[in-house]
Amino acid sequence: MTEKEIAVVLVSGGLDSCVTAAIANSLGYELAFLHLNYGQRTEQRELKAFHDIADFYGVKKRLVINIEHLKLIGGSSLTDENIPVEEADLNRKAIPTSYVPFRNANMLSIAVSWAEVIGATKIFIGAVEEDSSGYPDCRKEFYKAFNEVIKLGTKAGVEGRPIEIVTPVIEMKKVDIVKKGIELKAPLHLTWSCYQREDVACGVCDSCAFRLRGFQLAGVDDPIPYEVKPVYI
Repeated sequence: MTEKEIAVVLVSGGLDSCVTAAIANSLGYELAFLHLNYGQRTEQRELKAFHDIADFYGVKKRLVINIEHLKLIGGSSLTDENIPVEEADLNRKAIPTSYVPFRNANMLSIAVSWAEVIGATKIFIGAVEEDSSGYPDCRKEFYKAFNEVIKLGTKAGVEGRPIEIVTPVIEMKKVDIVKKGIELKAPLHLTWSCYQREDVACGVCDSCAFRLRGFQLAGVDDPIPYEVKPVYI
């Protein structure tokens, strides 16, 4: 029997990363789940979601890394209690206060290091460009450039077997991500997306709003609890 290729999957515990994990699973990879605690407001709830999703898929390779330096650096409403989380504006053009400076590069660097050690060939991340908050590190160009960095800066790359970052949902709208998750029977009920609440989702931050709109456009009830459920369509 041919040994499965290993794929590192960055799993925050949110909708996009859960569906990304489901896609990687459907492609036949052995899953290795990576989660980063970076001092975000919902750190404990996201960690619970990560382990719940990992349990669902029977993932044995799990790594949880604490990168508190992002909280010490600050500059984001997710990591600095003095910066309020903005209410949802799905038509906002400016980068919102929830942007964590260069967060995804920090996370990907750790993912690449782990991938080299465990022999993974792919790194899956649930970045979404079109139907999200406009974060600069969620763009296709960013991941294309990072793949070049991996080729140049890793032993695997120098030896001609570069690790590749895969972004399977980057061009999808939230409604399509919801539908893909349902198609793949992903455990959407185990996910958590809210930026500011750990007991029930607030329903009014950007992340809740994009998520709720995706479920509403799909004609499906979002299975997680909310304080309020505004209509975003």
